[in-house]
Amino acid sequence: MRIDIITCLPRLLESPFADSILRRAIDRKLVEVQVHDLRQYASGPHRATDDYAYGGGAGMVMLIEPIDKCLSLLRSERTYDEVIYMSPDGDLFNQSLANELSLKGNLILLCGHYKGVDERVREHLVTREISVGDYVLSGGELAAAVVADAVIRLLPGVLSDETSALTDSFQDGLVAPPVYTRPAVYKGWSVPDVLLSGHAARIESWRHDMSVQRTRQRRPGLLSDHDGAPKS
Repeated sequence: MRIDIITCLPRLLESPFADSILRRAIDRKLVEVQVHDLRQYASGPHRATDDYAYGGGAGMVMLIEPIDKCLSLLRSERTYDEVIYMSPDGDLFNQSLANELSLKGNLILLCGHYKGVDERVREHLVTREISVGDYVLSGGELAAAVVADAVIRLLPGVLSDETSALTDSFQDGLVAPPVYTRPAVYKGWSVPDVLLSGHAARIESWRHDMSVQRTRQRRPGLLSDHDGAPKS
């Protein structure tokens, strides 16, 4: 997989890909991540990527021209499955969408700023819009990093334990059950006996029950109103 991220503040994206799982995935060539400085495609002595909005009002708007130039160059070099604009009013990002995107080959993530992009970018140049939550960030860089992280960790070979991603929260429509490690007793606080039993079927049943219970307590919207089963 290749992920291209277009931003006018590329330094904000240095740290997320410099360590841990994402860094190892890049080093092992399981994914290629390229960050593109939008200012390199801007015109004029100041290489401005924004301008005042037609009709007036507070805030600046990202120009269509540098975005179009960058996208045109990238698309001339390879085919992209999705060109995604990180937007507060896009489709809400969730595990199902991360799974879907992890099956793609090449993705472009466009980071917004200011009051957003010229509407013609949304109308003609992107294929979908994604939001990481019902709130506003200073820019799309953190949101793009979140999407990239969630997608990359699902790629084959990225996690040392291939089953780890399959047991993450939300993969089955439930949040994850409680987990414990050594010591078995700490300050009088004990690990549930079932986890020490070595009985695989009982442990699996306990984990499912705890997932349902925790989901009902913390994220009831994920459950059916009738039988407690995950929503389809």
